[in-house]
Amino acid sequence: MSLRERALLGQIGDVDLRLVRIFCAVADCGGIAAAELKLNIDISTVTRHVKDLETRLGLVLCRRGRSGFALTPDGERVYAAAQQLLHAVDTFRTEVLDTGRTLEGTLHLALFEKTVTNPHARIGAALAKFRQIASAVTLHLHVSDITSIEQGVMDGQFHLGLIPEHRRSERLAYHELFDETMLLYAAHDHPWFASAGARRDWTELSGQPLAGLDYHSPNMELAREHALTCSATASDQEGIAHLILSGSFLGFLPAHYAAPFVAEDRLRPVHPAGLRYECRYSAIHRKTPPPLRVAQVFLNCLLATRASG
Repeated sequence: MSLRERALLGQIGDVDLRLVRIFCAVADCGGIAAAELKLNIDISTVTRHVKDLETRLGLVLCRRGRSGFALTPDGERVYAAAQQLLHAVDTFRTEVLDTGRTLEGTLHLALFEKTVTNPHARIGAALAKFRQIASAVTLHLHVSDITSIEQGVMDGQFHLGLIPEHRRSERLAYHELFDETMLLYAAHDHPWFASAGARRDWTELSGQPLAGLDYHSPNMELAREHALTCSATASDQEGIAHLILSGSFLGFLPAHYAAPFVAEDRLRPVHPAGLRYECRYSAIHRKTPPPLRVAQVFLNCLLATRASG
């Protein structure tokens, strides 16, 4: 390791953090031109900052040219380390601000997808209530799958998560919030569409092409319980909706999310009295260390709006 590298690693200041943040934005956006819009900095300045970081590190972090943008192997390693560094800095800042009388800092909240159309969720009401109490706090909402939210909460990336429960972890605390009804749907071109109201059982469903989520979830648990085989998978509910609307597959969707398609007679629930299941949504946080005060305040807002709903 050179003297220059040792000096850099031993002295990381505000200028270095700014260069690292810009580099991460470029990597996240997949190029300097795309990062220009996110950073609100002109291309020449973004390019100069990335070059300055490369000079400071003595490394080539990315390739730029006609073939497109790509991180070098060194760039991949620096990007991973930079993500950890920036997360640690943000966590330190939030925790220090959390000790003051005024609620400040950033609240990272992770939500499972398609909750906005659930009338029982009342997340918007909780956000409004929280905003009245903690107007100085910056809110950052993330939308992800269940596994990523659970891991992010355990790692400290997210202060709180909202997920449909499927199995409880001993490392997490759970606060029940609201329910969601999942119904089986058929599209207009599917053979079961015309007879959607007919009584059917799980055995009949096991012989039909089914679309399901491709990660551990209540949807996957249901498939295992009833020996259902997914002929197609998707990483989110919107992907499931596309597969069902093709007319080639049946699939489960939240009733509130499917409602507009049902109103247009593009989807029909199949034997809704029998082929259905319920999901319980809960807010989750790490048991230890206990949640920051800013996270506890938002959790209280969620619980208060649930009680008044």
